[in-house]
This record gives sequence, C-alpha cells and structure tokens, in this order.
Amino acid sequence: MIKMRSVFAVVMVGFLGAYFAFAQNSMTFFITSSGPGNGANLGGLAGADKHCQSLAAAAGAGNRTWHAYLSTTASGGQAAVNARDRIGKGPWFNAKGVRIAENVADLHGDHNNLTKQTQLTEKGEMVNGRGDQPNRHDILTGSQLDGTAPTGDAATTTCGNWTSNGEGSALLGHHDRQGGGTNPTSWNSAHPSRGCSQENLRGTGGEGFFYCFATN
Repeated sequence: MIKMRSVFAVVMVGFLGAYFAFAQNSMTFFITSSGPGNGANLGGLAGADKHCQSLAAAAGAGNRTWHAYLSTTASGGQAAVNARDRIGKGPWFNAKGVRIAENVADLHGDHNNLTKQTQLTEKGEMVNGRGDQPNRHDILTGSQLDGTAPTGDAATTTCGNWTSNGEGSALLGHHDRQGGGTNPTSWNSAHPSRGCSQENLRGTGGEGFFYCFATN
C-alpha cells in the first residue's frame, strides 16, 4: 500500500508539472511580478515592452512577442498610442491557462474574467490587493476605461509617456477591482497616481507593476 501511494504521488507530481508547463506555454497575459524599479520611468514603451519580454522569457514564454498595456499621449510631434491597439487580438490566458478575455472588445467590456484571482504574474502568483500588506493593486496603464489614451498632458496622465520618476502622475487600474478613486472597480482606469517616483507609486497602493499581453 505504501509503495502504491508513493507511485501515485510521483505520477501526480509529474502530471501537475506537465500541466503547469503546458499552462505556461499557453500564457498570453500577466501582471509583471516586478517593475524596473525606477518608478514610472519604464524607458518609454520600448523599455516597458522589453521588460515584459524578459519576464516572459524567464517564465518559459519568450517564444511570443509581448507588449505592455500602456497608452501614451501626443507629445513632441508624436501621435498618441492606445494601449488597446498594442496587444493583439486575443484570446488571452493567464499563467494557469485560465482565459481572461476573448478579444479586445471583451477585455474592455462588462463580462471579462479579470479578477484578483485570475490576474496573475508570469510566475502564476497572485498580486496583493486591497486589505493585503503591502497593497499592490495599482497597475500602471495611462489609459481611459476603453483602453485609449487620455487627451491630457503626458506629464499628468502617463508620467511623461513613461519616462519620469519624479514630477507628474499616471492613470492606474485596480487589478482587484476595488478601492477608491473615480472608477474604483476598474482594472485599467481607477485613478491617477500621487506621483511618478517609486515612493509615490507605493503611496497610493502600487509598486510600478503593469500588464503584459502576447500579441501573437
């Protein structure tokens, strides 16, 4: 009986390992498990995309092209960029193979599957939300509810299009769908940050995390 239990345990460990590997390979969405550590200065969109790609590669999903879900406003002769236009067509699955949205319309609609339990990091881990210590539910997006860029100044909506770690602010979402702000249950546009530094991002309940989506 003991031997049979041992064999069963080995089989189950192997099965779970294979399942997790399959889920990781099918992962097309995650919240960054860490930010670059320089506040909202992500090195612009290119730097944010590189961070997504690096984290995905470390998790075994580097065979896909990854983009950060971030908008930028028109500035210096450059046109605005909408986060919703950067992430491919979907569907998107988390690190455990759970579908979070079918397409762009579903992602920004009322029936997506975006919750604290489904919005996992690339490691398959849950991110602290309201009531946890420390609270890290503020996610950088620089976006309006529909995933488009705001019309305001880049300094006050996207921390200088993700190049500032000092003055300014950025629009944030709540991955746990609760808290304060104008749209407290919004995953992508709940309220602006207190500032752009790492300290100020933490001060409103964040850590400089952002969403990453596979475009293919």
